[in-house]
Amino acid sequence: MSVPFTNGPSDPTVQPVPASVVERVDAADSTLSNPKRAVIALGANLGNRLETLQGAIDALEETPGVRIKGVSPVYETEPWGVAPGTQPSYFNAVVILKTTLPPSSLLERAHAVEEAFHRVRDERWGPRTLDVDIVAYADVVSDDPHLTLPHPRAHQRAFVLAPWHDVDPEAQLPGHGPVAGLLDAVTREGVVPRTDLELHLPE
Repeated sequence: MSVPFTNGPSDPTVQPVPASVVERVDAADSTLSNPKRAVIALGANLGNRLETLQGAIDALEETPGVRIKGVSPVYETEPWGVAPGTQPSYFNAVVILKTTLPPSSLLERAHAVEEAFHRVRDERWGPRTLDVDIVAYADVVSDDPHLTLPHPRAHQRAFVLAPWHDVDPEAQLPGHGPVAGLLDAVTREGVVPRTDLELHLPE
């Protein structure tokens, strides 16, 4: 699997999913019927950012009960919640998937993928190799502290809304309305489309 690069920073060719990811994303209970639509936000600002995002997409597809249906363009984003210039910029993307997993199991798989890419949670807003966040799950609205749905800050974040709108222009964020309208209400400053980079649907 390769990615075309025409200009901008040089990221190596995307490599196959690391064996550790496949091992860590263990078998899931996929016996539930009626697959649900879910939206996952991905971000990375350490290491080979593009390769990491592609690896996360491929690892999610490897999860029983999960099928990736759409992958957004890549955006480069200034870090959120920290002073300018104190961290590397992020690559961000959004994936749309169908899943038979309940939200709690999907969250477990998201954490397993993060950990396989050596995600460390030492500090809030700290740099990280990989973020895998559930933005929305069907029309579920929940204030469960273990998994708040939809993501409590998604409606404020252009680095989530912009790629989501690109991959699904008619998308709705449960409890907040059309993603297009939410995107119009936030600043896109520091959120730049990387048209020279591309992520792929798993084969």
